[in-house]
Amino acid sequence: MERLRTGVVGCGLVAQVMHLPFLLELADRYEVRALCDISPRALAHAGALFPEARRHVRLEDLLAEELDTVFVLTPGSHAPAAIAAAETDRHVFVEKPMCINPIEGRRMIDAAAASGVVLMVGYMKRYDPAYEELERTLDRSSLKYARVTTLESPLDPYVAHLPLSRGGPDADADLLESLAADDAARVEIALPAADALTRRVYRAFLLDSMIHELNGVRGLLGEPDALHFARFSADGGSITTSFSFGDVECAAMWIDLPGIARYEQDWSFYGPDARASLSFPSPFLRNEPTKLVVEGGEAGTAHTWRSVHTVSYDEAFKRELLEFHAAVQEGRPPRTDGEDGLRDVVLCQSIARAHAGVSVVGPTTVGAPA
Repeated sequence: MERLRTGVVGCGLVAQVMHLPFLLELADRYEVRALCDISPRALAHAGALFPEARRHVRLEDLLAEELDTVFVLTPGSHAPAAIAAAETDRHVFVEKPMCINPIEGRRMIDAAAASGVVLMVGYMKRYDPAYEELERTLDRSSLKYARVTTLESPLDPYVAHLPLSRGGPDADADLLESLAADDAARVEIALPAADALTRRVYRAFLLDSMIHELNGVRGLLGEPDALHFARFSADGGSITTSFSFGDVECAAMWIDLPGIARYEQDWSFYGPDARASLSFPSPFLRNEPTKLVVEGGEAGTAHTWRSVHTVSYDEAFKRELLEFHAAVQEGRPPRTDGEDGLRDVVLCQSIARAHAGVSVVGPTTVGAPA
């Protein structure tokens, strides 16, 4: 088994909680040689885990190292780093969302294809053991409805017990201001002339959170045929959508509850006499299993049954790193490749446009790369 010489760009929260510890556990597959972050505090934290890795503030310096793969885990657009890495013949893993607008997403895919390297998007829920079990057992032919509900909650209680390096921004203030302006410009490309609420929900909630649900449902049901409705609440704290996946009607809702430290996420799929649901824990809890709940009954009788399955304690974040390594070694696309990630970005863009009254997207464009 080949160890992949790896560079990590972005050593913030998700890197500290998940990716860096699991890269350390998978030392038989990954050799972390270089780290990059604009935050001295985050870079020092990552460097303590990998003392032999060289530390960099500039992407260009990291790419000058001898590397096989680059992980892009930054909070802003992943396109610049991913394209630069692909153009220097490095396989690329990017956290979701893969990008901020579809144009840069297509450039990422083209850069990876031109160099013949793997581009993978980090949708860990697609590698969750309970999700994979449902994917194997779900009877799509009898499905009528799907309901996806997320009750978002503060993340601090879920990471307070971990040895993290957190606090206020400690990077150069001018650089942070420049990055914020760059982020806003990329949103403008996705949603020209959209109001402030639409842009904020698109960037902060659709791309950064609800995109997981969209990707997971697409993985189970395929591409949506129609987006019927999308609405954001006046304060931006909730998103309500309605789709059709062939004969299956799907309602997806995301609600922010900042005062309740109890994360809940439920994906349910209904047939006439059967139900199957996934109940996800907070994504910041390591090795906390997702529950698969299966229900059934007999029409015209009171007889019903319900079973709760704990499929495995394997961590989905770790399993996606195994998938990336396997895809590189086998020279094949990963299950969540760039094309898959781009469809989600376009779908988020379509939801924002529908809310703004620009258009309700029809079957020829929902989920299709721009």
